[in-house]
Amino acid sequence: MAAIPTIPDPTLQALCDVLGATDTGLTGTEIARYLGECGIEDVQPQITKRNRLFQALRARQAADRCANNVIGFLAHVMAPVRYVGNRDFFEKERERLNVILAFSGLSLKEDGQVAHVERATNLSEAEIRAGVLRKALLERKVHPDVIAFCRSELLVDDYFHAVFEATKSVAEKLRRQTGLVSDGATLVDQAFGIGSSGHPRLAFNSLSNESEKSEHFGLMNLIKGVFGAFRNTTAHAPRVHWHVSEQDALDVLTTLSLIHRRLDGAVRTHIP
Repeated sequence: MAAIPTIPDPTLQALCDVLGATDTGLTGTEIARYLGECGIEDVQPQITKRNRLFQALRARQAADRCANNVIGFLAHVMAPVRYVGNRDFFEKERERLNVILAFSGLSLKEDGQVAHVERATNLSEAEIRAGVLRKALLERKVHPDVIAFCRSELLVDDYFHAVFEATKSVAEKLRRQTGLVSDGATLVDQAFGIGSSGHPRLAFNSLSNESEKSEHFGLMNLIKGVFGAFRNTTAHAPRVHWHVSEQDALDVLTTLSLIHRRLDGAVRTHIP
C-alpha cells in the first residue's frame, strides 16, 4: 500500500474523541485489545480513553512517518462484523468519522475500509460529503433498497454514481423477481410486456380493467424512462460531461424509491 500522508494532530484528536467518547466509544479493555491486535503500543494506558488513543496513534504515526497504521487501526475498529445487529450505531459512527476524515481526503466506506476522496477545505464541505444527502433521503423515507445500493457514494455526496448505482438496483430486483437475465429496456419489456401469452411475467395489479392496464403500462414505461434517462446516460457518457445536482439526485432517488415500493407489491404470474 502506498504511504498515506500523516494526519494532522487536530484531525487525529477529533477522530480519537469519537472513538473514545465516554458514552458511545470503545471501552478501556477494547482499546487495549485493538491496539495490541494492530501492533500499536499503548503508550499511556492510565489516561482518559480519547487521550490514550491519541497518544498511542500519534506516537505510531510519528515513528512510521505516515498514517498507514493509524488508518489500519480505524478500519480494524470499524470492521462491520463487530456491528452485526447494531447497524444504526455503525452508520452514525461512520458518519461522524467521515466528517473528520474528509479534511484529510479520506472516507470510511460501508465495508469498513478507508478510501481516498476529494479533500474538504471547510466544515460545510465535510458535513455535506458525510451525510446531508443521505439525511434528506431518510427524511423522505426513501426505500432502503435504494440506499443500500449507493450508501458509500452518498457519504461523499457523489451524486453521479449515487444515481447510477441506485438505478442498477431496480434492474437487480426485476431479475430476482422474474428469473430473467437481461437488462435495461429489454428486461422491462420481458418482465411487464403482455406478449403472445396475453399475460406479463410480473404484474402491478390484476389488469382487470382499462384503468389497471393503464397503471401497469404507465409504471412499466416509467421504469424504461428511468433506465433511458439515467442509467444508460451515466453508463456511456464521461462523468465530466454529465452533471447531477443535489436536487436532481434527490428527485431521481425518490422516483426510484417509488418504483421499488411498487415492485415490492408486484405479483409474479405463471408465465415461464
